[in-house]
Amino acid sequence: MRSNPERRLALIDGAIEVLATQGARGLTFRAVDTEAGVPAGTASNYFTNRDDLFTQIGGRVYERLLPDDATMARSREGTPDRARFTELMHELVQRVSSFGSGQLALLELRLEATRRPELQAVLTERIRRDMDENVAHHAASGLPGDATSVTLLQLALNWLILERLTLPGLFSEQQVHDLVEAAVARVLND
Repeated sequence: MRSNPERRLALIDGAIEVLATQGARGLTFRAVDTEAGVPAGTASNYFTNRDDLFTQIGGRVYERLLPDDATMARSREGTPDRARFTELMHELVQRVSSFGSGQLALLELRLEATRRPELQAVLTERIRRDMDENVAHHAASGLPGDATSVTLLQLALNWLILERLTLPGLFSEQQVHDLVEAAVARVLND
């Protein structure tokens, strides 16, 4: 097994793109090599099999979805009120939607997780950690709402993002904006 970490990340990132555009059936080592722009046979030197590749993608896609330090610092700015909370949810929808291939790959990964126990374990652990971190960050921020509010918004906004990516003509940008506003208002009982 090869251990060049930069090449491994390039292969996994290429695999995310393949998964998003071609689905699980199209995720072959050859397709990953092509997407990553490396010589044929390279992926097979880094991953023992497709299960290993799926599991690696499952960890990496969430690394790429996490906000960077600057985004986290900005999230702590401003008055912790409903307006700021709503603004942060708009930013979240935009940021996550901008990594559309990651979201589409994640959808494919979730479907594959129903058949691949190791992948299911990776995704369950990663998504649980993500949800727990979101709740903890929210509690520390002083923003209105509780753990249930954060969880409900995460579930609702994830599906809204999915709709934007898979059925882009379903909601206009104004409707997306209005739905985010309504979601925050309703979970806060406004």
